[in-house]
Amino acid sequence: MANTAPPVNQKELFGHPIGLFILFFTEMWERFSYYGMRAILVLYLVSATTEGNAGLGWTQVEALALYGWYTMLVYVVSIPGGILADKVFGQKKAVLIGGIILVIGHGILAVEEMWAFYSGLGLIIAGVGLLKPNISTMVGGLYREGDIRRDKGFTIFYIGINVGAFLSSIIVGTVGEVYGWHYGFGLAGIAMALGLLVYLWGQKYLTNVGNLLSKVERDEGASLGKLFADLFNSPMQLVISLILLGGSIWGMFTMGIAYGILFIFLTLVVAMMMMVYKDLTTQVMKDRYVVMLLSFILVIVFWGAFEQAGGLMNIYALDNTNRTIPFNLPLGIGNEIPASWFQSLNAMFIIIFGVLVANYWAKRKLKSKEASSIFKMAIGVIIMGFGFVFMVFAALQFETNGSSAMYWLVFAYLFHTIGELCSSPVALSFITKLAPVKYASLMMGVYFAATGLGNKVAGELGAFAAEAGDIAIFSGITIFTVTFASIVLIMLKPLKRLTHGAEDNEREMLEQEPYELADTELKK
Repeated sequence: MANTAPPVNQKELFGHPIGLFILFFTEMWERFSYYGMRAILVLYLVSATTEGNAGLGWTQVEALALYGWYTMLVYVVSIPGGILADKVFGQKKAVLIGGIILVIGHGILAVEEMWAFYSGLGLIIAGVGLLKPNISTMVGGLYREGDIRRDKGFTIFYIGINVGAFLSSIIVGTVGEVYGWHYGFGLAGIAMALGLLVYLWGQKYLTNVGNLLSKVERDEGASLGKLFADLFNSPMQLVISLILLGGSIWGMFTMGIAYGILFIFLTLVVAMMMMVYKDLTTQVMKDRYVVMLLSFILVIVFWGAFEQAGGLMNIYALDNTNRTIPFNLPLGIGNEIPASWFQSLNAMFIIIFGVLVANYWAKRKLKSKEASSIFKMAIGVIIMGFGFVFMVFAALQFETNGSSAMYWLVFAYLFHTIGELCSSPVALSFITKLAPVKYASLMMGVYFAATGLGNKVAGELGAFAAEAGDIAIFSGITIFTVTFASIVLIMLKPLKRLTHGAEDNEREMLEQEPYELADTELKK
């Protein structure tokens, strides 16, 4: 989505528009609230109702099932969140409304009632859906087309995300586990309120970004209504959609209303994807579109495994890991490290290794070695998959000794983070290279939906662990992810041919601007 071009003489700080730092702190506190909630949600659900810090006493299966639905919907709602910003609010107002809804949602979660718990989760899902996709787009809108500072600006923004994620797992996790779960939920709400205040104060630095486009400009964009109307003039696509719809209705009766609604939503997405393909005018565009859709499968596989972090691995840290240390921690924590602290490892490793990983791939490309996006994404899935080998070792040690060492979790999160740095930022960049201009925003929304679907898969896998056992699940994830990504690597040459050279000029660009190597791919 285009934005009003920022003025040339806009105020700057450290060589960047001041608006970047307004968005930095807004997103930092939003991610603090989200990852703080993520760190303690499953722990709260499975904690016994009879403990001093009582939880809901749910089973592992029930807790991970809800975790899967919650983390899926947070990303899936980015599609309507982006559409509302494009057609109704504009990005700037959508972020504001999303922030307000998030503050209310976290505030309601501080109330110790079940109605408040479910209402709070629903409001958080809606708030993130409005804020998350639109604030990232606003960062890009701060820079004119061709501005070489854009990548560095996204790097700074990316640091804000991970600073928030790192601090929240420790601070919110400690408050939730030691002083009370609902205090943790409330603290996450206070953090989001701080982010909202920063955003409101900084509106004077965001006057030329995120505004609602004129009606003419909005009408020139992708029309979902036209896509679905054309479906009825496309016999093959219509038949496929009706078959999928019938399967969705069958799923509603056999698996429940929630799954039925999910399947209907996926049917609509598939129908939309087919009609976008039909609307493309050249074979090059069609081929690139197909490769992009295939990359979404890699995205689902990656997040389906990676998101065990907030679910199954979180429970494993709580129940099966020896977290005792030889000294007492301050603030009444004692000599046992809170399980939620392990959630901070991912953000910490990103801050430490992010530039190093980006540098490695950039230098590899300069040496004319394989460094295409598909290659990096597949390698990322493989590295992440091997991280679960350490969880297999942890589970084996638990079976022998009755507990496992903390270092297994540390190694697992390290490999997961390196895999994420190879895969996740690259996937976002890959979409911008291959997506048809007319449907660029829509494809970004579908990417978030694929991420959400991966989160749902993660919840289902984690729940299945209660029946299959940790060793079977962890080893199964390793075998599947490594095998799947290896198949993609075998198909790499034909897949690259279908991109029709979309990445061929990157080596020349790196040679011209070598000082940008550390920043080119850190976009989360």
